[in-house]
Amino acid sequence: MEITDIYVNLPVKDIAKTREFWTKLGFSIDEQFSDEKAICVIMKKDHIYTMFLQKEFFKTFTNRPIASGETTQTLLAIGVKSRLEVDDMVRTAIQNGGSKYSEPRDHGWMYQSAFADLDGHQWEIMYGDISQIPTEQ
Repeated sequence: MEITDIYVNLPVKDIAKTREFWTKLGFSIDEQFSDEKAICVIMKKDHIYTMFLQKEFFKTFTNRPIASGETTQTLLAIGVKSRLEVDDMVRTAIQNGGSKYSEPRDHGWMYQSAFADLDGHQWEIMYGDISQIPTEQ
């Protein structure tokens, strides 16, 4: 089996504020799948999308309770092309209403930092150079 696309669906309180937050981080919106109840953020064109659904609309897709912003249901990770991009994205997120929930971590071959978005969804931003992974001797 080969997956063609990934759509991550997350509940949010305010579609307009969520749209503003993610576009300030530099992401585009797929307007074909966006309206007053949802926005489709393009994470990687033709492959990965995050659907931010207004909470009441989100509830129509599940019979289970929605996790609150004080709980962690999932950690979402985004890989970028440099350490600078990691720091820039986290800084921009925090400047636009997101929050920091952990300190940056440098593992030598991988650098990561994190933020929570406006609704408490946790995003790990990372840069890695697999050629620098230590080998066992």
